[in-house]
Amino acid sequence: MTHKFIALALACGLAMPGLAVAGECPAAQRGTDVTPMNDTPASNVTDTVLTSLDVSQAPAMIDGRLFRLRRLVIEPNGVVPWHSHANRPAIIYVLQGSVTEYQSNCRVPIVHNAGESTPELAETSHWWRNTGSTTAILLSADLLPVDGHDEMH
Repeated sequence: MTHKFIALALACGLAMPGLAVAGECPAAQRGTDVTPMNDTPASNVTDTVLTSLDVSQAPAMIDGRLFRLRRLVIEPNGVVPWHSHANRPAIIYVLQGSVTEYQSNCRVPIVHNAGESTPELAETSHWWRNTGSTTAILLSADLLPVDGHDEMH
């Protein structure tokens, strides 16, 4: 399944030329479970599914998954709660504003600005906060299990 997801991700990336990759955790700040889980609930965030498609059919042939595109609107001080990507790889693109990410495997926060993208892979457990003074708008493309399990809902 991994190579099929990479192909889908590349196809999305080729469709958006000039995409910048967002900030990453500095190598010296990486570790395993160095940031504890945060139980701050979702607040001031609107999560809208724009579209989804069943990728079990040709040409992708990825059984049990939906390829989903969502728009997340995060108001200042808004929170996307702690969640894992153990079974739901995703790519985030920041359309407007900036957001701060708090990852389980990074000791310091990571800021993502408009025009940047970032992958969310199996080792990613994290939460997001809009620490800025303007509304942040993100696009999220993910491979959701058909059973609809999404830790954010």
